[in-house]
Amino acid sequence: MTDTPAPARDYRDTVFLPKTDFPMKAGLAAKEPAILERWAKLGIYDRLREQRLGRERFILHDGPPYANGDIHMGHAMNKVLKDIIVRSQSLMGKDAPYVPGWDCHGLPIEWKVEEAYRAKKLNKDDVPVDQFRAECRAYAEKWVAVQKGEFERLGVMGDWADPYLTMKYDAEATIVGELLKFAESGQLYRGAKPVMWSPVEKTALAEAEVEYEDIVSTQIDVAFEIVEAPNAPELVGAHAVIWTTTPWTIPVNQALSYGPEIEYVLLSDGNRRLLIAEALVGSFNARTLSSRHPGESRDPLTQVGDGGEAGPGIRRDGGEESGAILWRGKGSDLEGATARHPMHALGGFFAKPRPFLPGDFVTTDAGTGLVHMSPDHGEDDFELCKQYGIDPVFAVDGAGMYRADWAWLGGQGSVINKKFVAADGPICTDLRATGALLAASDDFKHSYPHSWRSKAKVIFRATPQWFIPMDAATPPSPLRGEGRGEGQPSSAAPGTAPHPSPLPDGEREPDGNGATLREIALDAIAATTWIPARAENRITSMVQGRPDWVISRQRAWGVPIALFVDRATGQYLNDPAVNARIVEAFRQNGADAWYADGHQALLGPDYALADYEVVKDILDVWFDSGCTHVFTVEARYGEGTRANLYLEGSDQHRGWFQSSLLESCGTRGRAPYDAVLTHGFALDGQGRKMSKSLGNVVDPLKIIGESGADILRMWVASTDYFDDVKIGKEVLATASDAYRKLRNTFRYMLGALEGFDDSERVAVSDMPELERYVLHRLGMIDTELRQAAESYEFNRYTRLLTDFANEDLSAFFFDIRKDSLYCDAPGDVKRRAYRTVLDVLFHALVRYAAPVLCFTAEEVWQARFPSDDSSVHYLEWPSLPSLDADDVVGSKWREIRELRVAVTEAIEPLRREKTVRSSLEAEVTVPSMLLDADALAEAFIVAKVTPGDSVTVTRTDFHKCGRCWRHLPEVSVDGELCDRCEGVVAHA
Repeated sequence: MTDTPAPARDYRDTVFLPKTDFPMKAGLAAKEPAILERWAKLGIYDRLREQRLGRERFILHDGPPYANGDIHMGHAMNKVLKDIIVRSQSLMGKDAPYVPGWDCHGLPIEWKVEEAYRAKKLNKDDVPVDQFRAECRAYAEKWVAVQKGEFERLGVMGDWADPYLTMKYDAEATIVGELLKFAESGQLYRGAKPVMWSPVEKTALAEAEVEYEDIVSTQIDVAFEIVEAPNAPELVGAHAVIWTTTPWTIPVNQALSYGPEIEYVLLSDGNRRLLIAEALVGSFNARTLSSRHPGESRDPLTQVGDGGEAGPGIRRDGGEESGAILWRGKGSDLEGATARHPMHALGGFFAKPRPFLPGDFVTTDAGTGLVHMSPDHGEDDFELCKQYGIDPVFAVDGAGMYRADWAWLGGQGSVINKKFVAADGPICTDLRATGALLAASDDFKHSYPHSWRSKAKVIFRATPQWFIPMDAATPPSPLRGEGRGEGQPSSAAPGTAPHPSPLPDGEREPDGNGATLREIALDAIAATTWIPARAENRITSMVQGRPDWVISRQRAWGVPIALFVDRATGQYLNDPAVNARIVEAFRQNGADAWYADGHQALLGPDYALADYEVVKDILDVWFDSGCTHVFTVEARYGEGTRANLYLEGSDQHRGWFQSSLLESCGTRGRAPYDAVLTHGFALDGQGRKMSKSLGNVVDPLKIIGESGADILRMWVASTDYFDDVKIGKEVLATASDAYRKLRNTFRYMLGALEGFDDSERVAVSDMPELERYVLHRLGMIDTELRQAAESYEFNRYTRLLTDFANEDLSAFFFDIRKDSLYCDAPGDVKRRAYRTVLDVLFHALVRYAAPVLCFTAEEVWQARFPSDDSSVHYLEWPSLPSLDADDVVGSKWREIRELRVAVTEAIEPLRREKTVRSSLEAEVTVPSMLLDADALAEAFIVAKVTPGDSVTVTRTDFHKCGRCWRHLPEVSVDGELCDRCEGVVAHA
C-alpha cells in the first residue's frame, strides 16, 4: 500500500490581510444624498464659520446665474470649480465663506412669464404692472428653490439658508442707492444714440445679451444723384453708388460718407454715370451682372487703362468714349458735395439734400467705397452725423415698424423680416421703380447679432436712453425734452454731443483725480490678477473700445431708474434728501415702491410732482449684478472689503466682470476684486457647442443620478478648464476610471490600517529607507499640491494626486510592502513603520482629495473615524513629519525605481513564455547594487539579486514558502515555511 502524502497546510488564516467594510463599488448616486442630509444636520457650513472665525478670510464672490430653469452643464462646471476652490482655501486654514446668489430681474425671467401669457393668447401689456411684476417674482422664487437643490446636490457648500438675491428688498434698495451715487456725482445722462435693440422684446440690450450667428442677408447697390459738387462740377448729374446689407436703413438715410484718401472714378454703365471707388469696380460689376432683375438691361462698368481696350458690352453714352474713365479724383474732392435721396419726390424729409461727409471708417474692403449714413441705426453714422449737426429722426419704432406718419412705408415692417427687406420686397420694389436700384440679391452671408433670449435678430436703433459716460471727467448734463413720446424727436436735438455741466454743490468727482471712468477702469484692470494672464488683454481691449454704458431698459421686471426729471429743464433732480427717501422706500417695500402712488411723498414738500417726469425705464440687469459686491461682500464683511476672487466663464469679460468693474470704479474708484479667473465652455464629446437641436446636450443632473456628483467633480477638476472642455461618454469614462483607482487606494489603506493606534507608531529616524523615501515623496507632492491650489490649477492638482496614488503608492510602495504587511509579525519594526507611514498618507490624501471628491472623502473619513459630530471638511492642510537630509534618500530611490522598471521589463518576456509565472520566481542580475541583495530582492519582488554587467533574468531554483510565497534559499521543499514565517506562526 502506497502512502499518500499529506496535503500541504493552508496558512491563509495566519496572514494579516487588510480588513475593511469600505466597499469597492462606490454607489455614489444612492450614497451622496444621505451624506448631504448628514451635513445639513451638522450645520457644517455654519460650524466652519465658527471654527475659522478670526482667520485670514478668502472671499470668492459668486456670479449670479438667472433663476429661470434647471441647471445645465455650464452651471455645473462653474459651481463645482468654485466649490473646489473654496474648500481648498478652507483646507489651507482660511475662513472661506461662500454666499451663492441669483440674478432675479430682467428679460430672461420676464420673457418666460410672457411666454405663459402668449400660450394663453394674452398680452402682458394689458396686465397691471404690479400684477405682472408679482408673477415675475413668483417665477424667480420657484427657480431659485429648484436650482438651489440642484447646486447642493453637486456638493456645493455655502450659505444656502441666506443666499443673495437681486430681488430681495435690501438688494433692490442697494442697487437704486448705487444708481443714485452715479447721479449725485454727475455720472449719468439721458441721450439718444444707437443701441442694440430687440424688436421682438422691445428693449435695448447689452452686448453681453447678444450672440452672433451666421445669416444670409439682402445686399443692394443704390444710386444717389449728385446735385452739387463745388470741387468737381463734372460730377453733378452723376450718381454716387452705395452698397448696404441693411436695405431697411435706406428710408432713414441722411448723408453719404467717403474716404478722403480713397481714389474714386466716374464711369458709364451705358445709361448713366456712376461714381465708385476705383478699387471696387470689379466687385460692383460682379454684383450687377449676377443680380440683374428680370426685364432690366444694364452693361457692366469697365475701367480701362491708358490706351487700353474697352471690355465686352461697353457702348457709347452721350458721345463719350466707350469704357473711358470720365473722371478720377480723391475722396477729398467730394467735400461740399450733396446728393438727393432716391425717394426725394415724396418731399419733406426725403427732399433734403444729402451731404457728402468724410469718414475715416470708409474703406475699400467691400462695397463701393461710399457709405450711406443713417444716424438712427449705426454708431459710425451717428458719431459722424453728430459732428455736422444731423440728428436721428426715430423713424423705426420699438417693434421694428416705420412709424405711422413716416412718408415712405409708414406703419410697415418689421425691418428684421426677411420678406420685407428681400430683393423683391417693398423697399427694393420702390427703389427699383425709381431706377435707383442697381443690384439686389438675397445671398450675402455674414455674422449678425441676435438676442440670446429670443434668438431673433437685433438692430441698432437710436432711442432716448440713460447712459453712464465712459469718457467724461466732468460728467455731461442730461438732454432736454425727455417728456416727449417714445420715438419722437427731442426739442433739444438728441444726438448732439452732451455738454458738460458742473457737479452738484457739495459733490466731488469720482476717485481717480478727475480721470474718466474708462481710465479708472483700465488702471483697475492693470492692478488686478487675471487668470489665465491672457484674459487681461481681452477685457482691456473691451473696455478700451466700449461705448458709454446704456443702463436703461424698456421693460417692467427690474429695479426702476428711480429719477425725477424736471419737465422744464430736462435735468434729473439731484437732491440727497429725496434720494435717501427713495432708498428707504425700496428697503421697506422693494422696487415696487416706485410703481405705487407715493411719488409726491418721495419728493417731499419742496417739489411738486406735476413739475417732474417720473422715469419708467428699468435698470439694465448687468447694473444689478454689477452691484452684488455691495450688498453681498461689503454688507457682510465690512465697507471697503473686496472679493479675493471672481470666477466665471470667458463670456463674462463683456458681462459680469465688466459691469462689476465699471460699477465699482464709478462709485469707489477701484475694482471690486483682487483676482479674476476665467474658465472655458463645456462642449460635447466631439468639441461641439451643446444644442437641443443637435441632440448633444449632456445633462449634469442625469450624470449625477446615474454615477454621482463626485464623478462630475472629478471631471471638472481633471479638465484644462482655462480653455473650452469636452464632456461625453468617453471623457466621463476616463474620469470614472481615475476615480475608481483613487477609491481603491483609500480602500487598501483603510484595510491595511485596521486596528492601528499610536502605540504602534515608529519614529521617522527608526524607519527603513523605503518609508523615509515615501515620506520624502509625500513632502514634495504636498508642496506642489499647495502651489497648485494657491494658483487655482486643479487640473494639475488632481493629476499630482492621482499620479502619486497610482504610481508612487499602489504600483510601487504598496506593491513592495504588501509582503511585510501580510506576513511580518505585528510587532516587527518594518511592518509598524509601514503602517505608520500609511497613517500619515491616509491623513494627507483624504485631506487632499476632500476639495475635489467631497462626498467620497467624507465617506472615507467616516469609515475610519466614525462620529456623529465630525467631518473631513473641518480638517486643515496636513502637517507632515520633518525629514533630515532625505534628498540623498530621494535621489538614491529614484535610481532604484528606474532600475525596478528595467527589471520588470526584462521579466515580462519570461512571463509570456511561462518560464516564470510571477516575478517571485525570477533571479536577476543588475549593474548597480544600490542596496544590499536582500533589500533589492524585496524592492524588485524577485527571488534573488546579484551584480552583473546588465539586467538579466533566469528562473530561480529556490523553493516557495507556503505562507509568504517567496522563493528563498532556506525553504527546502515547496510549501514549507521560511524562517520568518515559521517564527510568526509559532508565536501567533
